[in-house]
Parts: sequence; structure tokens; C-alpha cells
Amino acid sequence: MFGSSIIVFREVLEAALIITIILAVTRGVLNRGLWVITGVITGIAGAILVATFAEGISNMMEGVGQEIFNAGVLLTAVLMLAWHNIWMAAHGKQLVQQMKAVGQGVSNGDLPMVTLAIAIALAVLREGAEVVLFLNGMAMSGEPAANLVSGGVLGIAGGTAVGVAMYFGLLRIPLRHFFQVTGWMILLLAAGLAASAAGFLEQAGLLPALKPVLWDSNWLLSEQSLAGQLAHTLIGYQARPSGIALAAWLLTFSTILLLMKTVGKPPQQKNRQVSVTDAPLPEIN
Repeated sequence: MFGSSIIVFREVLEAALIITIILAVTRGVLNRGLWVITGVITGIAGAILVATFAEGISNMMEGVGQEIFNAGVLLTAVLMLAWHNIWMAAHGKQLVQQMKAVGQGVSNGDLPMVTLAIAIALAVLREGAEVVLFLNGMAMSGEPAANLVSGGVLGIAGGTAVGVAMYFGLLRIPLRHFFQVTGWMILLLAAGLAASAAGFLEQAGLLPALKPVLWDSNWLLSEQSLAGQLAHTLIGYQARPSGIALAAWLLTFSTILLLMKTVGKPPQQKNRQVSVTDAPLPEIN
């Protein structure tokens, strides 16, 4: 039971943290609950489908189909999160003003919620598929079904509880700093997902490792610990990163940040100076 609860907790926590950040950054957005639920349900359905055909996926492309599939899911999520951050860089101030004015964020539906629904679906799909595969493997090794069920319930409850605690912690951030804080969180999250995707492509032999292990910081923060898992999900922390993983992290982080500062930058309002000739002429009676 303990083994299954740890596995489920770890996977649920990763998905819960992504959903938590998205829920926090879209608070007050019209119909955001529908989008989030749609993303979660789609992700669960996709996870069941992937787990059902896992063997076929793994055997594709000379036995590296699973690695390529995982990398594709992660890179798609990176694109969705990048698109959101670039959009928010241009519209964040407008959203703050609307939230202060009417108390419900975006009332015109301009925020690209479909991108975040896709990001949620992909997170649930990937982590859910891993949970199903892990538990199936443990069942085939002789683990009693009752232990798997009870351990799974404990894992889901624990991962969800951490996500809920983080959500309410984010809501305590003053509104004037809220989008800035969550924007940085999504930026770090996207960079971490890109590093993980690079790791899968390295395993598939499609990318060079550059250097197998740059350093080993397990002595300082183990990736197997709760803090290590949180750091891995939120900022892409790896205790033994390869060169290609670090390169992917840095490239993704710098590219999205640059696009946020340029493409996503709202147009500057020019202060028009009123000259003497612009002033209305006095009426002559």
C-alpha cells in the first residue's frame, strides 16, 4: 500500500500543481470552471486511452515510441503555457483593471482559456497514464488489489491537498503583484517541462546528451523527496541533469521571456503634447 500511495501521490502532485497555477492565474475569468473541468476530463480519458495502448505505443519507432510520445505531450504543454504568458504580458494590466472594476476578471472572453484547458488536459493525461501503468505493473507483480486501491486513494488525497493549499496561498498575493508572480511561475514551469522533454528525446536517441551528468546535487536536495518533487515540477529541478536538459531549460526560459518583453509588450501610449496651435481659437463676437 505504501508503495502505491507514494507513486500516486507523486504523479497527482505534479498534475495538481500545474492545475493549481492555472486556476490561480485565471481566477475571475468567465466560465473558467467549465474549461478546467473539460481539461481534466479530457486528460483522464486520454490517460486511460494511452494506458490501454501503452504496449503498442512503446513498440513504435523501434521501441522508443513511449519516449517520443511523452516528449510530444510535454512540448505541446510548453507551447500552450508560452502562448498564455505572451498573451498575458500584453493584457495583464487590462485584466487587473477589469478585476478591480467589476470583480470578475475578464467578462469579454478574450483570454485564450482553450490554451490552458489543453495544458491541463496534457498534464492529467501524462501523469494519469503513468499512474495507471505503475499500478498495473504492481498488480501484475502480485500486489493485492485492496492495497493498490487504498494506496491510490491516499496518494490522490495527499497530492490534491498540497495543490489546494498552494492555490489558497497564491490567492493571498496582492492583486497588483498577482500576474507578475504567476507569470514567472508559468515561465519556470514551461522551462522545466522543456527540460524533461529533452530528456525523453535523449533517451530515444534523437538528441545528444552533450554531457550525461553535469552535476549531482542529491546530497543537497534529493529528487525523490517531497521538496525535490515540488522543485522538479515547479522549476524543472533535476539532481543529475544532462547537458541537453540544461540547454533546453535555458533556451525555453530565455525565448519565452524575450517574447514576453517584445511580442507580448503592449503598445506604448504616446503622450500628445498640446501646442498653442492645437488650442481652440476664441470666438469673435
